[in-house]
Amino acid sequence: MADMNNTQSDAHDMGLHTEQLAGRSRKVFFTADTEEHFTPAWECPVDFQREAELDASDLDSREVNQRIRDLMSEGFGSITVRNPGARHGLGVGILNRLRLQFDGSLGYFGCGLLDGPNVRVSGRVGWSCAENMMSGTVVIEKNAGSTFGAAIRGGDLVCKGDVGSRTGIDMKGGTILIGGRTGAFSGFMMQRGRMIVLGDAGKNLGDSMYDGLIFIGGKIQSLGVDAVEGELNDLERKWLAEKLARYGLEAPRGVENMTKIVSGKQLWNYDNLEPAEKKLVL
Repeated sequence: MADMNNTQSDAHDMGLHTEQLAGRSRKVFFTADTEEHFTPAWECPVDFQREAELDASDLDSREVNQRIRDLMSEGFGSITVRNPGARHGLGVGILNRLRLQFDGSLGYFGCGLLDGPNVRVSGRVGWSCAENMMSGTVVIEKNAGSTFGAAIRGGDLVCKGDVGSRTGIDMKGGTILIGGRTGAFSGFMMQRGRMIVLGDAGKNLGDSMYDGLIFIGGKIQSLGVDAVEGELNDLERKWLAEKLARYGLEAPRGVENMTKIVSGKQLWNYDNLEPAEKKLVL
């Protein structure tokens, strides 16, 4: 049997219990005789061995998304979309297990509001890719635009190239992994989760972050308000190595030389500070 005490200790060491959250309980209780087996009513039973291809050349974004849903309802679990043509809003709102491949590039707001699928994009993506993602994986083989992973809540979001500014803005959970550089204000108002950037980071990294962890492999142009450097521990080094290996990536100078950025927590009680103290924080 697993050592529960040790598991709890590891969770504390990785900073999973630093948030001071309050409010209404979100607990949901189930009974053992639930006939639905805890499966959402909208979920389609799919077979990953059943493969389908979709040519998007003559379809608009709505038609492509509807066709993906039609194929899922027919039981196809592996879908490849050819010629996406950088259309906006493709692959959004999929609340189902699915292997989805885009053979090309996507425009703005691609793969948003996901909960469950594993998506791979062979090209580039525009602004706000995977916004409000809940679970699953999204892997971008080339570059991404600004606000990559805005308000992400869970899952792994990976871009193997460079990304624009405000990566992970309002991030609430999950992991964002950048193989190249990230722009200004990355991690802005970050609340929870982890961000890994193997290249350089632009100005105001982690500005106004409430909690969470940011790991940088390259140079940091400047830190934002209330973002400070933390001490990398052995558990975090192990986690970084395992996460990077999962997606075939390596830290240029090794995970042991990555810089860890955390919240200084000076803004947690900002409204209670005196005017002079607020000026010092900002």
